[in-house]
Amino acid sequence: MPTLNKEVDIVRGDTLYDDGTHKFIWLGWEEHEEEGLVQVNQYLIENRGVGVILDPGGVHVFPRVVANVSRYVDLERIEHLFFSHQDPDVSSGVALWLSVTNAKVYISKWWVRFLPHYGIFDMNKIVPIEEGGGRISLPTGDYLEIIPAHFLHSVANFHVYDPRSKTLFTGDLGAAIFPKGQRYTYVEDFDSHLKLMEGFHRRYLASNSVVRKYLERVSKLDINIIAPQHGAIIYKKEHIQKFFNWLSGLRCGVDIADEFYR
Repeated sequence: MPTLNKEVDIVRGDTLYDDGTHKFIWLGWEEHEEEGLVQVNQYLIENRGVGVILDPGGVHVFPRVVANVSRYVDLERIEHLFFSHQDPDVSSGVALWLSVTNAKVYISKWWVRFLPHYGIFDMNKIVPIEEGGGRISLPTGDYLEIIPAHFLHSVANFHVYDPRSKTLFTGDLGAAIFPKGQRYTYVEDFDSHLKLMEGFHRRYLASNSVVRKYLERVSKLDINIIAPQHGAIIYKKEHIQKFFNWLSGLRCGVDIADEFYR
C-alpha cells in the first residue's frame, strides 16, 4: 500500500511512490478551475536521475507542467515522453516538449503521421509503438511495460505499467468528471466516485468486449495504484478491484448505440 501525502499542494503535485532511486510523481493541476476546460493529470517517473513523462499534455498546461517537472529532474535528463493516444489534451504540446528536451517520443504507429499537425516534422526522435506494446528501459535495469488498451477510448491506445511502484497509468480509463469546485486528488469513497466516472466510460469506451480483453491482460498485474489522465487517483486495493469488477460488466459504446440514434 503506497504512503500518500494527504496534505496535497494541488498545483505542485505529490509523490505517489519513492524508494530512493525510483519515484512516481503526480504533477498537479491548474490552480484555478476554468469553465469548459478538460481537467488533466500528468505524471513523471524519475529513475536514478532520468525522467519519463506520461501524457505530457497540451499547450495550455505546458508552463505549469514543465515547472513542476524541473523540481525533480533537469530537463536535459528527460529521456522519454509517452503519449497514450493522439488527443490534443494528451499530445498537442509535443513540439514544446521537444524544444526543451532531447527526449524520445513514444506513440502508437497509427498516430505518427498526425504529428506534423502538431508541428513535428523531424521523425528521428519518434518511437512508433507496435500493436502489442513494448517496454521502456530505465537506468536501474527496471523497465516500464507498454500495454495495449485499444479502443479505450482511442482506436490505437496504450497504458503504462510500472512494476517497481506497482502503478498502472490508464490514460482515459478511470477518468472522472468533477463538478466545479468539487475536485479531489485521491479516491476515498469509491461508490460516490463511480458516479463521476460512469457517464464518460459509457459514452467513450468502444464496447464491453474490448474492455474485457483489456482486463484479461491487466488482471495478471500486481497493482497498488491506478493513475488516470483525468480525475482522481485510485490507491486502495479494494477500490482497484471494485473498479475492474464494474468495468467488466459495463455496457458502453456500441453496446448502447441505440441511445445515440433516437
